[in-house]
Amino acid sequence: MASTFQFSMATQKAVPVQQFRSKTRSFVPPRHKFGLRAASMRVSAVASDADEVALLEKMLKMARERKEKEAAPVAPAIGDYDGKGFTIKTFNAISPVGLDKYPNGKYIVSGDDSTLPDPPMGIMLRSHKVQLDDVPPTVRAIVRCGAGTNNIPVKEMTERGIPVFNTPGANANAVKELVVCGLLLASRGIVEGNFHVNNVINQEEGGDYDRISKRIETDKAMFGGQEIEGKTIGVIGLGAIGSRVVSAALGLGMKVIGYDPVLSLEAALQLPGDRMQRVTELDDLFAESDYITVHVPYIKGVTHHLINSEALAKCKPNVNLLNFARGEIIDGAAVKSGYDNGTLTGKYISDFSDPDLMGHPRHIVLPHLGASTEEAEENSAAMAAATMMDFLETGTIRNSVNFPTTILAPQRNSSGARLCIVNRNEPGALGEITTFLGSKGLNISQQINTSRGDIAYTVIDFTNQPEDAEALQAELAATCNFIISLRFLGMVFNDELGEPGTFFYVSWAQ
Repeated sequence: MASTFQFSMATQKAVPVQQFRSKTRSFVPPRHKFGLRAASMRVSAVASDADEVALLEKMLKMARERKEKEAAPVAPAIGDYDGKGFTIKTFNAISPVGLDKYPNGKYIVSGDDSTLPDPPMGIMLRSHKVQLDDVPPTVRAIVRCGAGTNNIPVKEMTERGIPVFNTPGANANAVKELVVCGLLLASRGIVEGNFHVNNVINQEEGGDYDRISKRIETDKAMFGGQEIEGKTIGVIGLGAIGSRVVSAALGLGMKVIGYDPVLSLEAALQLPGDRMQRVTELDDLFAESDYITVHVPYIKGVTHHLINSEALAKCKPNVNLLNFARGEIIDGAAVKSGYDNGTLTGKYISDFSDPDLMGHPRHIVLPHLGASTEEAEENSAAMAAATMMDFLETGTIRNSVNFPTTILAPQRNSSGARLCIVNRNEPGALGEITTFLGSKGLNISQQINTSRGDIAYTVIDFTNQPEDAEALQAELAATCNFIISLRFLGMVFNDELGEPGTFFYVSWAQ
């Protein structure tokens, strides 16, 4: 049973309470019992247990350390950082809400290479089509403020060991609201009616208000539609956007059929499973849906022309198609063929043009408005900046389209030295790396190794700092020819400002 301790003024040591009481029971204080001299009283009590003495010494040491820590100077504000900063090159107009996330001094952000003190370490963009010449060997990461990455040569970046990030879900609400708009555009003759008023009635009636009012009332019969309540919508893709569309459609009184063969557990938990029907075969969705909306990424050979002539043959003749994902997902030629031969009578609403449907009255095309809201642009930019900083400062990978998710949390016994390695995914590679590091006297406190396709990514924390990080990386790269890039991060988690890294090795630039 553990002893309860009380402090002894005489010995400046802690002794067990019971021992303290037994040794002081017969003590008689001097006559100045309650005077100033009472402060000089000395109580004689000696702890006999050496362990208790050791415990007290430990407690005193901890108290001194705590006092020293409290007296330590306050760390400078982020804006006062005077070390080497991370350089970020931007393309397109990025929302200031996102750019302001980068700490002043710690990050230098510019759309012009000439204004950067050093070549860029990261690239941040929206719609700019990235050319290989846009990516110098200094670049560690590319992040797009948006969901799609078809404007980035992902395959080539993977071969260079550069992760490509996006911001899934940041524009989800904006796209969801546009889908709701698309449902109404497909159902109520809104666009056609507006065109008729502006270009027919107004002109034919010569601007006469009374006559125009009468024509608006009588001509409404030309644009009769249908209500969406009670109708069935098929949602292909149940991620950040699709799940919101599901909830919105249910709120509008629609029946919902969902399809997603790669639905994550996190996304599944967001779905109202008791109020919607999930199917494992697209054919079931095609056969029952009055409206079909697609919310999957464009992947060549996978989602290219996901809705084609074969799929359309299984749909209801009056099915309405909504595409706010990517134009290539729906085969425009197949849709036009259906319109021309009368097998399709619904509408196709998208914010992508199609060469086969240009000017077709059943294809309502909007500018690419899916994420064109102030809120979506701000959310995407803020998420992109956070993703970039997380990777550059700690090596953490989230929301990458070509690298595996990799998160290694801080550990108390780490020195703050962290090595991030990208290599070809070959058998025995990790063993060779750890063997080499051990031969250099480096003790690994923790590590994580992940892979995606031909790429493997390893993050290693050390209990001790390497004497020469640059020489270590150069020798490791020369020893292990499967390594694509190496990045040493100093003082990770121990320094709230982080460090850009003392050395960066890339094999493709050698």
